[in-house]
Amino acid sequence: MIPKFHGNPGVAATLEDMVSRRRIPQTILLDGPHGIGKATLARRFGSLLMDGAEKIEKDDLSLPDNLSIVSEREKWPSEKRVDDPLLFSTHPDFLTFAPDGPLRQLSIQQMRVLKERSQFKPLRGDWRVFLIDQIDRANEQAANSLLKVLEEPPSHLILILTAENPYNLLPTIRSRAVPFHLEPLAESEMRPFIAERHLDQPERRLALASGSPGIAISMDLDAYDKRRSAMLTLLQVGAGQAPFAEWARAGEAIAVRKTEKLDYYLDVLYVLLEDLLLLQQGRTPIRNFDAQAELEAISARVSFEWIRNAVKRVDELVGLLRRNIQKSIALDAFALELRSR
Repeated sequence: MIPKFHGNPGVAATLEDMVSRRRIPQTILLDGPHGIGKATLARRFGSLLMDGAEKIEKDDLSLPDNLSIVSEREKWPSEKRVDDPLLFSTHPDFLTFAPDGPLRQLSIQQMRVLKERSQFKPLRGDWRVFLIDQIDRANEQAANSLLKVLEEPPSHLILILTAENPYNLLPTIRSRAVPFHLEPLAESEMRPFIAERHLDQPERRLALASGSPGIAISMDLDAYDKRRSAMLTLLQVGAGQAPFAEWARAGEAIAVRKTEKLDYYLDVLYVLLEDLLLLQQGRTPIRNFDAQAELEAISARVSFEWIRNAVKRVDELVGLLRRNIQKSIALDAFALELRSR
């Protein structure tokens, strides 16, 4: 099996079989939830095709040095990012293109670099592998530019695309890729994964990760608790359980956290709303089991329609994230809208 990869053994075995039979599609699409291991699987797949697995692993975007590079680039002016498109390539034949800038998008400049470098022959072996991580975050120009490479890829090139939702991609991109869907890991797979890494608060990580090992490892529970406290206040205010002044104080605290993005809070809101729905249906356990009392109090005051409208509104805010909307203004409007229902 592909080494050191947890979960989805069927997908891993199929990819390994492709390598052993040397019948490898030139474009592969790995889709599934955030943190499920799509990019990890792509790197491990690449290590079966070429020597230097330790170099390939240095381009793991979750490593502190790489996170620092991506974070620092958010402060750059757009002209500087255009002149220096983001890519990682510790191994000369394995390149990783990742979302860049404050809006975390794949740019046309990155795809132009991809097209240019795709023509270069491998330095060693038979293949070059390009990982395009989160292709569903490519802007329209970038997606169209990539399509030109997909139509006539050089014979030595393997493109691996990852996406949370493949249906956010252009149909013409999907049609040129061999798709593999990665499922969340079962609890029986997650428990030993968490135990092996001696992670703190294992039960909370197990519940909040929802089958995604990457989330279980990377989640900062202290930061999560601060965001959850603010979002619980928002829901309490929206449900009429607390006065709007409570949210005003929480909103001010959020506004001063300049480095925190709106999507961090929206992710927490989704989980809280999911828990509210489960409680209304009398189903447990919930993912935020340590906040069950607060959630039960909110659940008792709201209807299914209220929850459905709240989820719909969060969906709309997610759709606006690429427009760089102000998080404090967006959340203030959200609280007022919930309260009016």
